[in-house]
Amino acid sequence: MTNPSMFSRRGALEPRVPRGDVLGTYETYAEAQQVIGRLAHSDFDVKRLSIVGNDLKTVERVTGKLTYGRTALAGALSGAWFGLFMGLVFFIFSPTPNPSVVFSAVLIGAGFGMLFSLANYAVSRRRRDFTSTHQVIASNYQIVVDPALTAQAQALLGQTPSQE
Repeated sequence: MTNPSMFSRRGALEPRVPRGDVLGTYETYAEAQQVIGRLAHSDFDVKRLSIVGNDLKTVERVTGKLTYGRTALAGALSGAWFGLFMGLVFFIFSPTPNPSVVFSAVLIGAGFGMLFSLANYAVSRRRRDFTSTHQVIASNYQIVVDPALTAQAQALLGQTPSQE
């Protein structure tokens, strides 16, 4: 059996929720980061802190309607990038380098990318006619601190012991 700590520079960390005192609860991740930044500037041992996101939700934001034109363009661009990569590989490792190989590979890649994207869209058209982005967000973020350092962290932040 393999030891997971062999492959991690920080050692094996079990995936578990950190335990300790809640130093504060914040609406955004950026606010929690700012508090940890303030503690870091005060030479606090920030390795003993954790940011815990609570009440995770998946948010899908619709960005537009998917059409044959958008599908063709996205497929052509994706295929062109792959064609560029392959063309550069052929150009670099060819015994007689020819720059037209790169241009040809980009055009062929764009053509195949467009054809495959259009075929995929035609098959799945009625199931998903929109584009979107996915995010996982938390309702709030808590900073959890080692109980032995709670008083020191509160003092550096100017908090009273009962304040959260």
